[in-house]
Amino acid sequence: MPSLPPTFHYDSDLIGGSLMVRESRIVAELLLAGVDDATWKAAIIDENRLQKARPATARRMAQAIRKRLERLPAPFWQALHDGDDQLATQVAFCAALARNLLLVEFLETVVADAFVTQAERIEPYQWDDFLDDRAFRDPAITGWTISSRRKMGQVVFRMLCEVGLMTDSRNRTLRPLLLRPEVDDLLERHHLIRLQDCLNALRPR
Repeated sequence: MPSLPPTFHYDSDLIGGSLMVRESRIVAELLLAGVDDATWKAAIIDENRLQKARPATARRMAQAIRKRLERLPAPFWQALHDGDDQLATQVAFCAALARNLLLVEFLETVVADAFVTQAERIEPYQWDDFLDDRAFRDPAITGWTISSRRKMGQVVFRMLCEVGLMTDSRNRTLRPLLLRPEVDDLLERHHLIRLQDCLNALRPR
């Protein structure tokens, strides 16, 4: 008897934090240096390079950022480390997208549709409606607590503000994404076509 295909589920880290650009630059530097586990621990815990009040917070944040950045090739790390604030923010956003299919699909559907229909803003209920729709694909979503769903939505909206797709998290007024040519070139060169198409759909029309 043939085995059943594995059940699909979203592997998301959205509760872990928004773009964390300053901290991402530091993690990118460590990844570019190819440090071993001992040097990683020394930088994050002993030296407290991320400047966090508690070692557990620093460890958790560093690991979350690392898992995002490792989804992208090393030239993205270099751009994140060396680039200006706007470029670094857009690369960190790409890393969050590479790690979170749920975020990609939210942009591809809800946010892209808002630009097509010339909606002025995204409302919080649209995140909830989006999750309800995705639950048909991943039934585990129905078991997520209300507080977790709300926290994820807050992080998503904060990311959109940080990358410039929204004016602020209170008014949530939409703005087209002014994608840097360096980011577009990196996505093209490394054949990250879905991410490239996703971001290009959010550019000025």
